[in-house]
Amino acid sequence: MREKKSLRKIAAESRALTERARTNKLRSDDLEGGTFTVSNLGMFDVDEFIAIINPPEAAILAVGAVTRRPVAAAGEVRIASLMKTTLAVDHRVADGAQAGRFMQEFKKLLENPVNLLAD
Repeated sequence: MREKKSLRKIAAESRALTERARTNKLRSDDLEGGTFTVSNLGMFDVDEFIAIINPPEAAILAVGAVTRRPVAAAGEVRIASLMKTTLAVDHRVADGAQAGRFMQEFKKLLENPVNLLAD
């Protein structure tokens, strides 16, 4: 059975961890046991990059900047907010099909963030 946390719980844990990091009060258990990393260089206006997996983690998601660009939709050109992401996966842990399904679900959630609130 997969473990699930609500968005509210993840946000609370993230705020607590961020506060400990800012005040130099990280605990050893804050730094161990990770299986997945999100690397965000978008905040530095980097559009796209490939991140390298940190062993023993299984994957890392590289997140680029959100940019406004013209896109074709329903026969019309409009301006849309776009973001490039890259997922690197250790294939000893997960196969490409699993990675593809993860990215498909990630895209759906980004396009409809209200779905993050569902339990």
